[in-house]
Amino acid sequence: MSNRNVSLKLAQENPPPNEEAEVAQIAETLTQKVRHDYPPGKRALRDAHPKGHGTVKGEFIVHDNLPENCRHGIFKEARTFPAWIRFSSTGLERVQPDTTKDAHGMAIKLMGVEGEKLLEEERDEQTQDFIMVSYHVFFIRNVHDFTFFAEALRKQKMMSFFFGWNPFKWRIHEFWRAWRSIADLGNPLQIRYWSQTPISLGPHAIKYSAKSQTPHTDRRPRGAGPDYLTEAMVRTLDKEDVSFDFMVQFQTDPVAMPIEDPTIAWKESASPFIKVATVHIPKQEFASPAQMEFGDNLSFTPWHALPEHRPLGGIQRARRIVYPTISKLRHGLNNAPRKEPTNFDLS
Repeated sequence: MSNRNVSLKLAQENPPPNEEAEVAQIAETLTQKVRHDYPPGKRALRDAHPKGHGTVKGEFIVHDNLPENCRHGIFKEARTFPAWIRFSSTGLERVQPDTTKDAHGMAIKLMGVEGEKLLEEERDEQTQDFIMVSYHVFFIRNVHDFTFFAEALRKQKMMSFFFGWNPFKWRIHEFWRAWRSIADLGNPLQIRYWSQTPISLGPHAIKYSAKSQTPHTDRRPRGAGPDYLTEAMVRTLDKEDVSFDFMVQFQTDPVAMPIEDPTIAWKESASPFIKVATVHIPKQEFASPAQMEFGDNLSFTPWHALPEHRPLGGIQRARRIVYPTISKLRHGLNNAPRKEPTNFDLS
């Protein structure tokens, strides 16, 4: 064990030199990709999670009597926040039919969250975002590696990130993480999602997760069409409410549960998840063209956050620059307003 690791403390970040320059490189590479993929006249989509299966109205219900170490930020006291919740597919290289194996996302945007936020240009906005994926760890270790992944993505040669001409530099660990993250899915409302990367909870470092309370899991139906995940959500929310347990996991070991390498799992046996809130999605209609477009126009970033929920680690630090850069570009190309919602109005 190196002295560098021994000296680490809980919730401590350790940014390497030259990270800011590499983040700027990633932002420029992805900007080039978006401009290439979406020439004038073609609607620009997100560079990641471009296919939305539905953006629904919900409630984020913070529980009472939480443990003292949980009572920070939005979890300080029992309260219910209105929320927009977007379900999506990763589709890193292209928008894919739902019948193609993929990783899937759940992004929650709380509204009515008072207090100054982390992003200077949005410090007075009343939103707080939580972003999750259907696998518990990320597949890129750090910002330096992300520069190579962004370039492979721009060239539409994603496999070159994992396997180059030199087998001694193959990223086997990362490939295994990426491969395990893709799967068939029957219904986005019936599975579990994870943050993959950490954030602060006051002075602590945590990861978070949302686990469906649905007692059964649907399989992909025979003869499923390219948008069957939206159809599955429509069928479910036409007849019943859906709820998720929202849980947090505390970092208890700065070496075994690293901040700077999100490809390493934080073992639940060492630090179990604690339920702190319920995400409640009532029965509703959500698949109108207007609401689907509204969901496409929303921007999500872990940096839409109170200081008590500051994102941690290199991948998260990169997102502070990259996410707004691509969001502004996308909205500009689409001539669409870029604003944070304050209610359930679609305008």
